[in-house]
Amino acid sequence: MPPKDRPEVRRTKRILLRSGKSPYDVFSVEEALHQDVIATNSGNLIFSDASHKILETPGTEVVSNGIRTDVAAAGRINEEYDAFVVPLANAFRPSFEPQLKRLTRLIGRLRIPVVVLGIGAQAGLSYNAARLKPMEPSVREFVSAVLDRSASIGVRGEFTEKYLKDLGFRDVEVIGCPSLFMYGKELAVHKRASELTPRSRIAVNGSHSAVQKQGLGKVIDRAHARYPHLTFIGQNLSDARQLHWRDLSHPNAAVTAIPTHPDHPMYREDRVRVYVDPVTWIDDLRGYDFSFGSRIHGNIAALLAGTPATVLCGDSRTLELCRYFDIPYRRIDKLPPDLDPAELYEEADFGGLSGGHLERFERFTAFLDRNGLENTFTHGDGGAAFEARMRSLAFPAGIRPWNDADLASLTSRFGWLQSRISELSLDNAQLKRELERGAAKSGTAGPSTSVYRRARRVVGRPIRRALQSGRQ
Repeated sequence: MPPKDRPEVRRTKRILLRSGKSPYDVFSVEEALHQDVIATNSGNLIFSDASHKILETPGTEVVSNGIRTDVAAAGRINEEYDAFVVPLANAFRPSFEPQLKRLTRLIGRLRIPVVVLGIGAQAGLSYNAARLKPMEPSVREFVSAVLDRSASIGVRGEFTEKYLKDLGFRDVEVIGCPSLFMYGKELAVHKRASELTPRSRIAVNGSHSAVQKQGLGKVIDRAHARYPHLTFIGQNLSDARQLHWRDLSHPNAAVTAIPTHPDHPMYREDRVRVYVDPVTWIDDLRGYDFSFGSRIHGNIAALLAGTPATVLCGDSRTLELCRYFDIPYRRIDKLPPDLDPAELYEEADFGGLSGGHLERFERFTAFLDRNGLENTFTHGDGGAAFEARMRSLAFPAGIRPWNDADLASLTSRFGWLQSRISELSLDNAQLKRELERGAAKSGTAGPSTSVYRRARRVVGRPIRRALQSGRQ
């Protein structure tokens, strides 16, 4: 066949996505916590999995970068990928500035398009950006680097839009968070019961600071007394480690009023969960009547499940997202001392959320179009292949409190710990051989550090805690 008559073969476009893991990666609970695939907060996987699904089309391959910001990999990224897509949450905050600077250095070395989805600035409920003043140079450098490689930058809501425009940037678009577009044009949330009763299944969520400093702990305690089927869903890596390992080494363990702490009655009652995969998280929430709390993505997971939810907003990042998507919310600083979730349920109106979803979805896909990105709902199968592949995989169930000391629970944990010791022992042997070869070449004796001993120290604490919990 002459060259001009041959059908044109379209080259697959490859997108590098900043995410803790691919949605298709299945990890055991132990390995997920060890590798921190949730990047300290499982809410991150809600919007990164949604981004992966949205961007995966017949002509596009999406690859997770494992959340790493490897500046030295810029050359390889330029050669192997056609775009770098960066879904972010509250990245404009002082504690994230070092990571933001590393991202800026990487982006500065890239020659491919860089598209940022849903970045936000974090301030108080008054939208006062004064606390962000010291990091303005870092924000300017980051946004400038992104806009040099894209048509615009996508932000969460009104506050972040104004913040960046006040810094002099004009190519700023409010697109919300990609998480709520996981199912494209569809977002149906309905109340399945006329009211909440003691028989209702209710999910509650919240950060350690909201529990300790913003009064959420008392709200949870009162709800726990009124609703026997209340379940707390944590999101932090420290929450997950408290549940699975009874690990209290993180500073968050000082907050004993949060239900993920082993001393809390909900922990002992097995009324706490943490998920390391959005698919099981969302699936479980389909069986609940209502969700509330201060975690924005904990409540978005409920909305994606079709379950009514109300956000208790404690800062600008949750408030601006609720306002943009018309998610029912209350300001956490204005909650009555005797708040009953039944009141939140009764007043929650999802007409604006569902009624305005199509317009917001079209605004989001138009943003992708302007930045040269196809989406599965316009250019693909609407995510059917993605969903089919996800259904074929066996993800671990939500992490439960470790209240038992039966043989099965001990075997799974000890088996993983033993495999880690074996791996580190092999590493130790390899390091010893390399050290001996180096010492022989230089004619000097080098120090011998035992990786095995370090491994024993690393795994010793969980083993001792396990044995102690079995004696309680």
